[in-house]
Amino acid sequence: MSTLSEAYKDLPLDLQHIKPVDFASLQAVPDSHVWHDSSFGACSDEHENSLVPVIDLEDSNAIELIGQACETLGVFQLKNHGIPLSLIEEVESEAARFFALSARQKLKALRSPGGATGYGIARITPFFSKYMWHEGFTIMGSPVDHVKELWPHDHERFCDVMEDYQKKMKVLAERLTRLIFKSLNISDEEISWLSSTSNDSGSTSSVSTALQLNSYPPCPEPNQTMGLAPHTDTFLLTILHQTQTNGLQIFKDGVGWLPVPPVEGALVVNMGDLFHILTNARFLNVLHRVVVSGTQQRLSTAYFYGPPIDFILSPFSKVLNSAQAPHYRSVAVKEYVAIKAQNLEKALSFIRA
Repeated sequence: MSTLSEAYKDLPLDLQHIKPVDFASLQAVPDSHVWHDSSFGACSDEHENSLVPVIDLEDSNAIELIGQACETLGVFQLKNHGIPLSLIEEVESEAARFFALSARQKLKALRSPGGATGYGIARITPFFSKYMWHEGFTIMGSPVDHVKELWPHDHERFCDVMEDYQKKMKVLAERLTRLIFKSLNISDEEISWLSSTSNDSGSTSSVSTALQLNSYPPCPEPNQTMGLAPHTDTFLLTILHQTQTNGLQIFKDGVGWLPVPPVEGALVVNMGDLFHILTNARFLNVLHRVVVSGTQQRLSTAYFYGPPIDFILSPFSKVLNSAQAPHYRSVAVKEYVAIKAQNLEKALSFIRA
């Protein structure tokens, strides 16, 4: 069976689209990172606390509320999710320890041109004329091969925390995915691939998962640059922990850009392209971006979750009414990953029925 990591081997990037700059050495934003004002668009703060719903996973109406959020916004915040706060704090602490290393030290863990894991800038970078004020570290399974280059005698703690977090996030992602399918009246038999996530090993050999640590350093001219450019996520869903620094924004048609303010103890869950395809565009694959702060570093951890890389997906018949035709053809996850990696926002147009 193919793996997500193997899927990216066929999609190599140039080193210029992998290696971050030394942000700590910059006193001003270099031209390579200056975005024109027209790239930003105004961000509305109207109803900022009510437009993105906060849903309690233990609420008796959670299935209905989650389904509604997926249709209207494609994003919601989740409370009582079962991930221990102490573990989230450990992940944040270890991520901060990694990003606090010198630029020279972090480059020892640089992602290879054909690699999927390691230190580097966002994979969407080649689609934009300017670079983003961002650095990241991608993990699939154990990060030991990279971090032992950084901490030869002190990497066990980082590895243990990240592996434990991935196992627990995988359980949460499966639970959420089942609830979301239940909101569509999709039976467990129709999503049999989900059963592969039920073991305790945390193995990512079947379902497609990745953990992305993100750092958005404080910027001397925050209005001149972009933390993460507008994009949609590729897989079924993304579960995000963000520190208490604003920056994440979503786009809503007819409204514009809206902030997703941090909520204490909550995780942000957003729909990706694959759920958009499976629901025949009923669920929104929310467009989102990150802006940066002039005084504070913003950290986030994003857990991406999807079906096995060889899984063939197409819109569920149960979401199609008698007068509605499928918007998208059948496509393997691996094929769609390749299409998205080469076409970004135009990817869905390549699989329209």
